[in-house]
Amino acid sequence: MTLLQLLVMLIIAAVCGAIGQSIAGMTRGGCLTSIAVGFIGALLGTWIAQNLGLPEILVITVGDQPFPIVWAILGSALFVALIALMTGRRGPPGAK
Repeated sequence: MTLLQLLVMLIIAAVCGAIGQSIAGMTRGGCLTSIAVGFIGALLGTWIAQNLGLPEILVITVGDQPFPIVWAILGSALFVALIALMTGRRGPPGAK
């Protein structure tokens, strides 16, 4: 994987993670948090989809690495919702 491919993959993960965080209603953290949530969401979402026998939807291939957009967003939302339930935090600081 080249440096450009890695940067593209990081951008895609950041966007998917940010969308997942928005869906779950917890927007703490910055770009690095969104990237981490996006990658964890891709792993979690793909694992769930495979176990349920669901097809891959909207997969972007960067170099030779596939990145499942829909499952990354859904997995990110699920991951962030679980974190919010465990920590008891909801939304950005100061929100009521």
